[in-house]
Amino acid sequence: MHANLRSFLDLLRRENDLASIDFEVDPYLEVAEIHRRIIERGGPALLFKRVKGSRFPVVTNLFGTRKRIELAFGSKPERFVKELVDVAEALLPPNRSELWKHRSLVRDFLKLGTRNTSRGLVTEVVEPSVRLDELPVLTTWHEDGGPFITLPLVYTENPITKKHNLGIYRMQVYDSRTAGLHWQIQKGGGFHYRAAEEMNQSLPVTVFLGGPPALIVSAIAPLPEDVPELVLASLLGGEKLRMTKNPVGGAHRLVAEAEFALVGHAPPRERRPEGPFGDHYGYYSLRHDYPVFHFEAIFHRRDAIYPATVVGKPRQEDFFLGDYLQSLLSPLFPVVMPSVRH
Repeated sequence: MHANLRSFLDLLRRENDLASIDFEVDPYLEVAEIHRRIIERGGPALLFKRVKGSRFPVVTNLFGTRKRIELAFGSKPERFVKELVDVAEALLPPNRSELWKHRSLVRDFLKLGTRNTSRGLVTEVVEPSVRLDELPVLTTWHEDGGPFITLPLVYTENPITKKHNLGIYRMQVYDSRTAGLHWQIQKGGGFHYRAAEEMNQSLPVTVFLGGPPALIVSAIAPLPEDVPELVLASLLGGEKLRMTKNPVGGAHRLVAEAEFALVGHAPPRERRPEGPFGDHYGYYSLRHDYPVFHFEAIFHRRDAIYPATVVGKPRQEDFFLGDYLQSLLSPLFPVVMPSVRH
């Protein structure tokens, strides 16, 4: 489908489903209010080309209609999951004729996972001195504790097993070098941080912004802890996810087609207050202490676009993404929970 955000935006332009805003807008409340009024009317994705205080444009409302969800992912992932369930039921016990009938699955399985590439667009610009507060981070509600990165794809690895997690955990920007990490205790990134903390070690953290639409949805998906999100991203994207080396060293590979990669770490036993935050269903989540991300370096495309979303009373973008994930993953429920019928 779409190897990167640009491919998706090009399709939205051809479909007349992307509006470009050329006048200057303020990331403090104004962008969010425009976004809310447009999504309420079922309007297009929004590309804000001139954002006050930053040289980077902002795109929002990427997934704010069912049509854009279909344009992003098509029908193949859902067909693959349904066929996978059919195979699991038909091949117990295995037989040759059933295996041959589903031979196309083998080709699809070979496309799952990641592959290394020598260079990635995300490393076009290496700027170790760029400040977090130079990014066009939005403040979306009046009583928010500050500006929040709302679509961060937070990548971590378990310091013992090296299994990875990719999740969207909102990040309140405190200053030029630090941000909060809203890791809840039941989330994969939080498990990794706890393991590092027990070893009295900092946890390396890489935050991707943008990239293939499949990567964003995979970070949201409620997968079991040991199911890799990057594998789901390759399934949704129809090809292996391209990764590249961090050009200045570092613990993690970088998603080659991301718009930005923020590289840093979370020290053990450091907490700072995070919130309040205007959250889902029209209330503010409260102020609590959370781990802290210390920013070390930034990589980005030469013409990088900063992706963001706005949450609030449904229907927002998260409604349409959740609806899609339910449709995609629900055929698997009876496989892992036999008492459930789809």
